[in-house]
Amino acid sequence: MFKTKRDLVYIILAGIFIANAVVAELTGGKLIQIGPFIMSIGIIPWPVVFITTDLINEHFGRDGVKKLSFITAGLIAYCLLILFIAIQIPAAKGISTVSDEQFKAVFGQGIWIMIASIIAFLISQLIDVSIFWFLRNKTGKKMIWLRSTGSTVISQLFDSFIVSGIAFWMTGKITTAEYINMATTGYTFKLIIAICLTPMIYLGHYIIEKYLSEDPISDGD
Repeated sequence: MFKTKRDLVYIILAGIFIANAVVAELTGGKLIQIGPFIMSIGIIPWPVVFITTDLINEHFGRDGVKKLSFITAGLIAYCLLILFIAIQIPAAKGISTVSDEQFKAVFGQGIWIMIASIIAFLISQLIDVSIFWFLRNKTGKKMIWLRSTGSTVISQLFDSFIVSGIAFWMTGKITTAEYINMATTGYTFKLIIAICLTPMIYLGHYIIEKYLSEDPISDGD
């Protein structure tokens, strides 16, 4: 099935990327509070998405990220469709351990999260890949930390405010003050995690480079 090791590496990275993006959307409706700060629990898987985005950018180019981003957005939309259909079908009375109200309370608000996330996801990913390759063209293969963190810093600023604005503020679930608090907190959390995970980018880059260097065919792809 896989002609080269590059094919296998891309499939693994794509799988990790898609799985974490979808899980983030499905769990995003739950808000948590840490002290005075409010954020969505769906923020937890996103650092993994950052890492895989940078590794795909580094080894498979901007087209590799763009194509995967559109595929992922399509899969999230598919999840949205299935959830919408599932909400419309009534639960079996006296048999189902989850009532229609409980199911809708969890996944109904998740639909707005996913709509917001599809929009924010595509915008932020396109911004991320543009900034990444702008910095890559300026620095060559050096300073991985700069293009990795730099692209995340700017792209996630848009992502955080778009998601919170559409999913929570525009739907009237939170006030303007809570919206700013939530978006700023989420962005700050993502930024801190992105910086802390910089060594993981170097480790992932090293592992992939070492693995692909043992595959002569991959060098010409």
